[in-house]
Amino acid sequence: MIMTLPRVGRTIALYKPYGVLPCFTDPEGRPTLGAYLDVPCVYPAGRLDLDSEGLLLLTSNGRLAHRITDPRHHLPKVYLVQVERVPDAAALAQLESGVVIAGVRTRPAQAKLLPTPPSLPERSTPIRFRKHVPTAWLELTLREGMNRQVRRMTAAVGHPTLRLVRVAIGPIMLGELQPGCWRELTAQEMADITRS
Repeated sequence: MIMTLPRVGRTIALYKPYGVLPCFTDPEGRPTLGAYLDVPCVYPAGRLDLDSEGLLLLTSNGRLAHRITDPRHHLPKVYLVQVERVPDAAALAQLESGVVIAGVRTRPAQAKLLPTPPSLPERSTPIRFRKHVPTAWLELTLREGMNRQVRRMTAAVGHPTLRLVRVAIGPIMLGELQPGCWRELTAQEMADITRS
């Protein structure tokens, strides 16, 4: 069934930088989206933790926000994940079949070991470097959004996350956006995400 969502208000794709909260105010004075975006009445559709970076969608359309965040819609979210050590086939299979987090098994995911590091902007705070611990990059595709799920999944299979970048939400791609930059979704992207 195709759900039709009228184009109401604005929907924005933002590259949320590392170390920025996915909200507009913080009583503790930490960096927020307000330093990068001055568009009234748009709110994040989902989360991206302080220590994660990448694609964040913000919208003034409540129905669209619900569609993006509700796991019943099975909207895939794609992450590039730098982990400690190189996962073997068994670790990847475990990620794909689901791992138990706080007594709940995660839904099946797609996990792929990348042959070379992806081309990403430098992070404002470099990851910790350990001379004798190699790192690897994974592409993980999830269709749910438990709290800190990617980090908890990779830790559960023995490969703690060092850097986490979301590069897609359904058909919407991070593309060439740089940290702190944003753009409005095109009419085609709006049509695509309402059909996903």
